Amino acid sequence: MRRHAPVIALSTLALVLSACSGGGNDETVAPVGTGVDGGTLVYATGDAEPTCLDPHVGGNYPQALISTQYLEPLVGRDADGTITPWLASDWSVSEDGLTWDFTLPADRTFTDGTPVDAAAVKANVEHLQDPDTASSTGFLAVAKVREVEVVDTTTARFHLTAPDSALLESMSQQWTAIQSPAGIARGQEANCAAPIGTGPFVVENWVPQQQVDLVRNDDHVAPDGEPAPAILDGITWRFLPDAATRYAALQSGQVNVIDNPQPDAIVAAEGTDITHVDAPRPGSVNRIELNTAQAPFDDAAVREAFIRSANPEPGIETLFAGVTAPSYSPLASVEPTAYSDESLFGYDLQAAEALLDGAGWSERDAEGYRVRDGERLTVRFPVSTNQSVAAEQSLFEQIQASTDEAGFEVVLEPMDLSAWYGALAANEYEAVSAPYTKVGPDVLRILYHSDSTQPAPSGYFANHVQVKDPELDALLDAASASQDEAERTDLYAQAQAIVLEGYYILPLYDQQNHFLTRGVTGVETLGTVSTPTFAGAALTSS
Repeated sequence: MRRHAPVIALSTLALVLSACSGGGNDETVAPVGTGVDGGTLVYATGDAEPTCLDPHVGGNYPQALISTQYLEPLVGRDADGTITPWLASDWSVSEDGLTWDFTLPADRTFTDGTPVDAAAVKANVEHLQDPDTASSTGFLAVAKVREVEVVDTTTARFHLTAPDSALLESMSQQWTAIQSPAGIARGQEANCAAPIGTGPFVVENWVPQQQVDLVRNDDHVAPDGEPAPAILDGITWRFLPDAATRYAALQSGQVNVIDNPQPDAIVAAEGTDITHVDAPRPGSVNRIELNTAQAPFDDAAVREAFIRSANPEPGIETLFAGVTAPSYSPLASVEPTAYSDESLFGYDLQAAEALLDGAGWSERDAEGYRVRDGERLTVRFPVSTNQSVAAEQSLFEQIQASTDEAGFEVVLEPMDLSAWYGALAANEYEAVSAPYTKVGPDVLRILYHSDSTQPAPSGYFANHVQVKDPELDALLDAASASQDEAERTDLYAQAQAIVLEGYYILPLYDQQNHFLTRGVTGVETLGTVSTPTFAGAALTSS
């Protein structure tokens, strides 16, 4: 039994698999559609290769993808949002919301033999909060934790600076997953190369720019304490940036699972022996954020003009081949508290032009771009080629062409992830599309609270809109403090209305999280951040 098992199970496949056992493991031929004991699954990712396999350091989605296989969080989360036991078997919160007790089993250990006890939980939170760790996502998730008290071996008591109704959701994420204190004590270089956890697999080897080799943890246990070793012998985690190359490798049987497939590949896979799983990420949607801290988007009229002239819907419909739908909310469709207002985002070129005229951008230069006081209406738009698939990059080009008609000069600047982070840190952007994954509506606080204009120890700040609105801050603070679900829902709706009506963002669609599988059964995705787990996966054979 795995109470922490993810929410989407892939159906059994009847497939031919001849080259999926990377690492030289021999496979046994099984009847059609049945799982094979052992073997090595090959996963090919198009996300950027992590610079560190410890998701505490930095904290991006590629780290969550791979660390799901070897690190486990304090608690889990079902598809309906219910928090479930994982490394912690129980928890309670004080009436004032300032103290949380987490109960741990007495006999759980990390793969290096270190106990999973209250001292380990304390060491992990301190690791996340240590500036030298350079954490971002995890650091923000535990920002309200003042200290962790070791009450006894099995009880970790969290003392908070302010109530945090999202604490359990935060502790269900991979960026706060619990790892061996002894592993952390080796130093960042060693721990980045091979974090030590409790998951179904163990990091054996990492060949940069090629692959990470994972082997089975024979001592893995489920949250209920029952032994639950993986069926697979291991996983070869390959880095294949090109989407066409990944899909061809899946078709030829060289890999079993790929992520970030192009929409046309998803459509082409229908009716074949390839299975598609769509697992939208929780939290925020994919969106274009407009930097209000500098011209021209410090003017709400200019922001509205940009959004009214962008017209993303036709591109979403054609470029994404029907695999996603437009969003009009700051929150993903899987979030029950998502608030939408489609009326704010209708294409209206005439209204956009009138808004720009009224804002003083009434003249055009020889190339047709609007100018004011000799300055062109230019929008620098850095694009992370590691995070935006080709279809999304094409969508940005269509938005570029559409806003050009209104007189905006949108300068798309494709760059790798490192340069992209650098552009944001240097404030060298007027628009950006920056994916951010956090379980639950508390992501609104991370993205739009004025506190988030300050960088985390990693140097990354999440409030790219750079909005500083006392009313919005007050709503987000109140929602974070409230334990009343109805009250929180209302507060979050009010906060989302401010974000939408201020034209701070152009919502696009749910953060895309697609996987194609072939030659494997039992793959599941977590109900937390929608990453796949191979704890119960098995290779198949015809």
